[in-house]
Amino acid sequence: MDVGRLVEGIREGRRAQVSRAITLVESTSPKHRALARDLLAELPHGDAVRVGISGVPGVGKSTFIEALGSRLTAAGQRVGVLAVDPSSVRTGGSVLGDKTRMARLSTDPNAFIRPSPSAGTLGGVARATTQAMAVLEAAGYDVILVETVGVGQSEVTVAGMVDTFLFLTLARTGDQLQGIKKGILEIADVIAVNKADGDREQEARGAARELAGALRLVRGHGEWAPPVITCSGLNDVGVDDVWQQVLDHRAHLTPDGLARKRAEQQLDFTWALVRDELDQRLRHSPGVKAVQAEIRNAVLSGELTAPLAADRLLAAYDADPRRTD
Repeated sequence: MDVGRLVEGIREGRRAQVSRAITLVESTSPKHRALARDLLAELPHGDAVRVGISGVPGVGKSTFIEALGSRLTAAGQRVGVLAVDPSSVRTGGSVLGDKTRMARLSTDPNAFIRPSPSAGTLGGVARATTQAMAVLEAAGYDVILVETVGVGQSEVTVAGMVDTFLFLTLARTGDQLQGIKKGILEIADVIAVNKADGDREQEARGAARELAGALRLVRGHGEWAPPVITCSGLNDVGVDDVWQQVLDHRAHLTPDGLARKRAEQQLDFTWALVRDELDQRLRHSPGVKAVQAEIRNAVLSGELTAPLAADRLLAAYDADPRRTD
């Protein structure tokens, strides 16, 4: 693979080269990981608006993103969507396939949609999502939307990768209380009650008022007060209002504040890469592979406890003279 030609294609915004680059940064192959590092080192830095979008399954994230993305592209902006799907437990691939649920946006020449398997990563966010955002920025995309799986209690992962975290919810879900318990309301920058249409509009407005009240319990004075608004992605109602709140939050950060936030995110990402690399080295260590089957059988038979098994695996790694580090 010619990294120089790939970088050139990304700079020119060629979709095939952008797809190939994202495939490269998603790969766990040691050879591909080395090429990905070279690629990222040569890519120009961009200044796209990065927005994370999360919410429980069924809240209508894909429908909302299609409505928002179509509005943005109609206004002349280029939009990249990184839709992180649950991984198949058998194949490791994407299960949901967001392109099938964003049919209109997926054919828009100013939009780029990339479904990626979460591969079991904390928060449903693929390991390479941050690097994929860098590729899209270098390709000239103005807005990057990261849709998360929306399950579990680890939405904080995506919040630590983007400029603004948008949380979509529904009426009658009890999120005004569950949100506090899960910490979602503590990290959300903008909250939107979706599916506020027809008979559900009044319920949605009531839920928004309750959420706004709950926020006062978890937010300190002087902090950004996350707005709680209603919208309908299906009917394209209130989508503009949600986007305006995202822009207002970005303005609240100020250029200096945004720069500091991204710098801190890069530091966190650095340690995430260190942990990931150590995990890969441990898994590929010849010394670990030599004792892995024996330890596995000992744990399954009950002869060895998990802490002792972990100590033996680490000892095998430390004692391995063939380690690459």
